[in-house]
Order: sequence, then C-alpha cells, then structure tokens
Amino acid sequence: MPGRSWFVAAGDKQEGPYSEDEFRDLITRGNIRPDTYVWADGMQDWQYAGDIPGLLSPGRAPPLIPRPGASAPSANGDQSGGSLSIEISIWEMLGRALVFLIGFLLIIPAPWVAASFYGWIISRIHVPQRGYLGFTGNPLDIWYVFIGLALLTYVGGVTDIPYLSYLLFPLQAYLSWLTVRWVVANITAEGQPLQLSFDGSPWIYIGWYLLLALSFITIIGWAWVLTAWMRWTCSNIAGTRRAISFNATGLETLWRTLVFSIGSVLIIPIPWVMGWYTRWYVSQFSASERLS
Repeated sequence: MPGRSWFVAAGDKQEGPYSEDEFRDLITRGNIRPDTYVWADGMQDWQYAGDIPGLLSPGRAPPLIPRPGASAPSANGDQSGGSLSIEISIWEMLGRALVFLIGFLLIIPAPWVAASFYGWIISRIHVPQRGYLGFTGNPLDIWYVFIGLALLTYVGGVTDIPYLSYLLFPLQAYLSWLTVRWVVANITAEGQPLQLSFDGSPWIYIGWYLLLALSFITIIGWAWVLTAWMRWTCSNIAGTRRAISFNATGLETLWRTLVFSIGSVLIIPIPWVMGWYTRWYVSQFSASERLS
C-alpha cells in the first residue's frame, strides 16, 4: 500500500510516523533489522520486520555479511535462521532480578524464584520463524541444586576454614552445569517441548568455570574466555535442526560489560543498563541452518 505511514518500536519508545520512502531508507541503512518491531496502516498488530513477507527481501536491504566463524546464509535464500531477540520492560526486569537475589539470600525460596525467573525471561525470547519460547521447568525438579547454590553464596563469609570457598568452587561449577541442562531440557515453542538437551561434558564445563575465574587475573582476558565458553555451550546443544551460535566478540563483551558494571555501581542507571545489556546479550545468539 503506497503512501502508508510506518512506526518503529525502539526499546520502550515508539518512533514515527515515517513515510514509505523514509522507512525504506531506514531499511537500506540497516536501522530496521529482522528483530525490529514495526507497524503500518492496515496492519492488525505490531510485527517483527523479519516476519513480514517481502519487507526485507533482497534489493530492499543490504546483504547480510556474517561475522567470522558464523554460518553464512544459504544460497537459495533460506531465511530459517537469524538472531534471537527479547522483549522486556526494564522495570519488570529489575523487579524480578531483585526477587531472584532476595530468594537466593533467603535460601529456602531459591528453587521457586529461580524457576519463575527463568520461565519469565525465556518466555520473552523470540526466535525467527518460530515465535516466542516457553518454559516448563518445575521448581522441585532440581530443588537441591538451587538450595546448594544458595548455600554456597555464604561459604567463606560464615566460616573460618581457610580456602574452603576455593575447595568448593568445582562443586559450584557442577551445580551450574546441572542448571544449564535443566533449563535447556525444559524449553518449549508454540506450547510444544523442543526436546533439546545440553550434552557438554561436566568436566569440560568445570574447566571453563575455573578458567574464567583465573582469567580475571589478566584484567581483561575474561571477556574472551567468556565468549569462547558461550560458543562451546551453544555447540553442545542438541535436538534442534538449526545450529545455535554465539556471535559476540571478546572486545564487544568487554566494553559492554564494563559499561553495565559502571552503571550498576552508580545505582540510578541500573534499570536502563540492565535492559540494554540483556537485549544485546540475547541478540548475540542466533539459530541458523546447519551446514552439512
């Protein structure tokens, strides 16, 4: 429909109206991505730009140039892949994060606040061509894991045993590995279990956990360790026909995490930097066609 007006959702704000030519110019400049919410006259509801047939077709948007190591788009124009995105309110994010923290400090509520938090945040994640995800994890599935993780937060602060926190570090890593397996196994889409599994070795996972802790000695090396760890984690998610990848670089992880940390220290910017960082982090995960 020529001459219609377009609106774009940018964070918690609405931008527009844009004329058809202005909107096409935004697409050409890369300001409109597949995970951008848009609306125009005649549409019943807001939609992701990537879900509107023909909107981002070749000739209207610049070609996608994959990062080094990322999967290239298929030659036949298959658009079965793309970056994940998340729709969250910064205030709800802050509130749920505080409940999560308080629940772990109180220990007993830890399984319930953890399951609630994971279920909420996963339900806000959108996967291209699949829609929003869901979560079916029950707090009692692995209640002992969350109780153990909560108890470990007190180790070192309430005991005089030298180096006890370091000795229990592998146990904390193992409990984290169990959490990842539980979360991945309970992800759903369109109300149906995806039957995913995390097949990464617990010993390698513990190794990554220890390496990350040691990398803080280098001041900045942890960012590259973290990105490599995320790529390893994604490569060990099985049960999906599409490959899951983590595309951020170490440098991107470094400066964005530093900005998030500084904003958190200043307290007042916490809701905004938390929402900004979470949206960016989720967008670094993508699902693309597996290369045979």
